[in-house]
Amino acid sequence: MIELNRDQKIKLLALARATIGGYLGREAPSDESVAADYSDPVFQNRCGAFVTLHSRGNLRGCIGYIKGVKPIPDTIIDMAKASAFQDPRFRPLRAEELDAVDIEISVLTPIEPLADVSDIVIGRDGLIISSGARSGLLLPQVASEHNWDVPTFLENTCYKAGLPGDAWKKAGTKIERFSALVFGEKELGLPAR
Repeated sequence: MIELNRDQKIKLLALARATIGGYLGREAPSDESVAADYSDPVFQNRCGAFVTLHSRGNLRGCIGYIKGVKPIPDTIIDMAKASAFQDPRFRPLRAEELDAVDIEISVLTPIEPLADVSDIVIGRDGLIISSGARSGLLLPQVASEHNWDVPTFLENTCYKAGLPGDAWKKAGTKIERFSALVFGEKELGLPAR
């Protein structure tokens, strides 16, 4: 699992907010963390990462790379734009909504096959369930936020893939897991915009 200190987390959250704000035609904040130096070796890691947007406690966008394809700051820029403007479940974010949005980032560990569902730990593990051309992913915090047990988490990951809820029990269904370092503006006590 990648480790980020508080300042590094704040830099990435500020980068996500500035990226979205820039696409909405707002001037980038003058906050020094936006113009931060990302040369620290930790930022050169290529990890999967998701940017999640919440508005008044409701999901407003969530998109990510499941595998590391770019250095972390580049991934955050891509996923902030995608979450705000390309999540097919929501209309694109409007400028007047940005101040009400809380941003959360999930930096993923490598994905590994799961042999036994009894090894799933709620709150630690995220899941990917695949069958044929269908695949669904739920981040580790989703099960905790909804107070799901393991079977409910598996069912909902199947639903996310467009599969029947019991598909996880069937031969040929692939179950994988990962963990994530999850941090957000609200958790870090960053001031409201």
